[in-house]
Amino acid sequence: MPNTRYNAKIQRAKGLLELAAAMYETSLSFQTTRAAEQVLQTESRIGHQLSLSLIAASPNGSNSVSLSFAADNFAELKGVADGKYSLAWVNPSVAATLAYRGTGPFRKKLPLRVIATFPSYDVMGFAVHKSTGITSLAQIKKDRIPLRLSTNVTSSAQAIASSPTMFTVIAVMKAVGFTLADVKKWGGKIQSVQRPSHPDRRDAIQNGTVNAVFDEGIKSWGQTAVDHDFIYLPIEGQVLKRLAAMGYRTSIVPKSRFKGMPSDVPTVDFSGWPMVVHADMSNDVAYALCEAIEKRKNLLPTDNFKPIDVGQLCANDEEAPYNVPLHRGAKRFYRERGFLK
Repeated sequence: MPNTRYNAKIQRAKGLLELAAAMYETSLSFQTTRAAEQVLQTESRIGHQLSLSLIAASPNGSNSVSLSFAADNFAELKGVADGKYSLAWVNPSVAATLAYRGTGPFRKKLPLRVIATFPSYDVMGFAVHKSTGITSLAQIKKDRIPLRLSTNVTSSAQAIASSPTMFTVIAVMKAVGFTLADVKKWGGKIQSVQRPSHPDRRDAIQNGTVNAVFDEGIKSWGQTAVDHDFIYLPIEGQVLKRLAAMGYRTSIVPKSRFKGMPSDVPTVDFSGWPMVVHADMSNDVAYALCEAIEKRKNLLPTDNFKPIDVGQLCANDEEAPYNVPLHRGAKRFYRERGFLK
């Protein structure tokens, strides 16, 4: 058998990407315990938000392909639409839906398509302690209740504007008729945490420092809240209709997932990690991106603790929903693999 090798420049480009991925498995990374379930989670001193670029050696050549990848939220979706990035991997699916529809924080429809949606089950949770006597979000506004509220990042207007989580929390509150500023004006306090699983939140739930939690990532704090006499408030009526009109899928906080809950509670979905590209991406590149996912499926990290099932990436199921159309090249890939008819 003759020896084979990559082109020299490809060797270096591929090698650097492999090196970057491996940095999360070095002594710069460490394990912590997630806030609620005590699940081991890898953290790292290496940056958690990355922009990666692969620039074609001959960018003016007819067959050259330049790719740039980004991972985060609203800003990266706009970056794909503007041609700044080739692909964005975002959380949750509804963020891409809002961009595609031109609703929520987006002033116009963005020309986006999905190539794969990775499983990540989640819903929005609006929980309050039983001692507050609160049974609805409307009651908070009516009685001007001074909540001690734990929520996501509120450090600046920019942080709030860039966050699908905070956009959703504020959209729900706005539909009900109050704001974070109102909560403070009524004498309440806000605990802002960088992620739903932050240990400060767990401590605050357990010691009574907070009596309300409005956030996603319910897998990481939801059971702890139930165990400490919190109940979930329903998102329903005109509030639910307004969110659904934007593009949110209706869902439930399910009693089957949280021991001690007496019944399901209506809310909105926050599931899915979609990979999003521009609608004008060439079919062969979109197809090749799906091929790459398939080839590296055993190495890609997942949020549901299971090996990647390629068929689930286009299944539009509970863990991996999407309302943005599949790219034509991706659709061809899934059809050829027998996952779409």
